Amino acid sequence: MDASLSTPFLISWNITKSCNLKCAHCYLDASELDGKGDISTSEALIFADRIAEVNPNAMLILTGGEPLLRPDIFKIARYAGKQGLTVVLGTNGTLIQRDTISRLKNSDIKGVGISLDSLTPGLHDRFRGIPGSWEKAMNSIELLKEGGIDFQIQFTVTNENKGELDRLFGFAYEKGARALNIFFLVCTGRGQKMSDIAPSEYETILSRIIRAESEYEGRMMVRARCAPHVLRAASTLDPSSSLVKGGTSGCIAGRGYLRISPEGLVTPCPYIPAAADSMSLGSNGLRFILEHDKAFKSLRNPVYNGRCAECEYGESCGGCRARALSTHGDLMGEDNWCGYIPPSNGKKTTEKSIGPVWTPEAAERLEKVPGFLMPMIKKGIESYARARGLSEITPEMMAELRKKAGRR
Repeated sequence: MDASLSTPFLISWNITKSCNLKCAHCYLDASELDGKGDISTSEALIFADRIAEVNPNAMLILTGGEPLLRPDIFKIARYAGKQGLTVVLGTNGTLIQRDTISRLKNSDIKGVGISLDSLTPGLHDRFRGIPGSWEKAMNSIELLKEGGIDFQIQFTVTNENKGELDRLFGFAYEKGARALNIFFLVCTGRGQKMSDIAPSEYETILSRIIRAESEYEGRMMVRARCAPHVLRAASTLDPSSSLVKGGTSGCIAGRGYLRISPEGLVTPCPYIPAAADSMSLGSNGLRFILEHDKAFKSLRNPVYNGRCAECEYGESCGGCRARALSTHGDLMGEDNWCGYIPPSNGKKTTEKSIGPVWTPEAAERLEKVPGFLMPMIKKGIESYARARGLSEITPEMMAELRKKAGRR
C-alpha cells in the first residue's frame, strides 16, 4: 500500500443525472428526467458500504442533478448514516415541501445546501433555466429554517452577479444560514463556454470574501470554494483570519476529496471529468481505486507545471487542478485564474522547507481530532505557525489558536 495514501474525508456523490432545471453552468450537463444511467438502489447501498470501509467518519454529500428526484434518496441517506457517514444534501431547492422536512429529519440528513445564484428573481431564473426557480428556492430556505434543519447557501459567482456579494452576505445571515459558500466557475460541462472572471477581478472578490469571513466570524461561516488561492490572499491581507488558522484549505482534490459520478465512476473532484481509464466503484473497492487510479496517484505527489511549479504557496494552495485540466489539458498545469507572480530569483522557497515541527505532545493532541477533520485542521495549524515564523508546534500554541478562533 502507498504510504502517502490519503483518506478521503469529503465525498461528493452525484447520485443522479436527472434534473428539473437547465442551469447554465452545470458541470454535469444534467437534464434527463428519467434517471437513465443512474445506479440502482441496491448498488447505491453497496457503494455506501464501500465508502464506509475506507472512512466511516467521512462527510457524504448527496447531490445531482437533483437528488430529490430519486424516490429512494431518503433510503440511501438513512442507510449511509447508519454506516457512520455524515450525510448532507445538495439541492436546487425547487422540490422541498413541508412534508420533505420530516423526511429529511427521519433520514438523519445533517444539513442541506441550497443553490442560489442571485437575489434578483429574474437573474436566478434565467441562470437556472426555469421560471419560478427563485421563488421555490426562497420557500425552501424558509421551510428549512422553520424546521430547524441546518442549511447553507451555495452561490456561484459570475460576471453577471458579482456585484451582489455585499448584499448576499447580509441576506444569508438574516435568513439563518450556517454557511455561505462562494463557488468559482470551473469551465466544464455546460459552463465550458461561460466567460471567465478576469484575474484582477478574481483577486478583488477573494479580498471581499476574506473581509466578510472576519466580519461574520462566530456567526456565519463564509468560504470561497474552488478558490485555493484564498489562502495566499488571506495570509497577506489578514494572517489572523480563520481561513489561515484552519477554516479552509487549498485544493484537496484526490487527497481529502473525491467525487462519485451517477454511473459510479470515481474522480478526484466533481469538476474533473471521468477519463477513459476511470475506475468504477461498482467493480472495485474504493481503497483499490485510490491506490491505483492514475489521477489520484498524480495528485498525491503533485509535480506542477508553469507558475505553480515555482510558487512558494504550492503546498497550501496548489491551484485548482480541475481548472488547469480544463484550460491546458494538463492536470498539473498552472491555474490561469491566479494573478500571483512567484518571485523570479530562480530560487523557490517551499513552505515545506520552512515547515514547523510538531512536538510529541502537540501530535498527541492532533490525534484526538475527528479523522475527517484532521487533514484540514493540521494544514491550518501549520499555516498559522508559518505565518508567525514559528519553527515548532506545541500544545500551548494550539491552545492560543483555539482561543483566537473563539473555541475553548
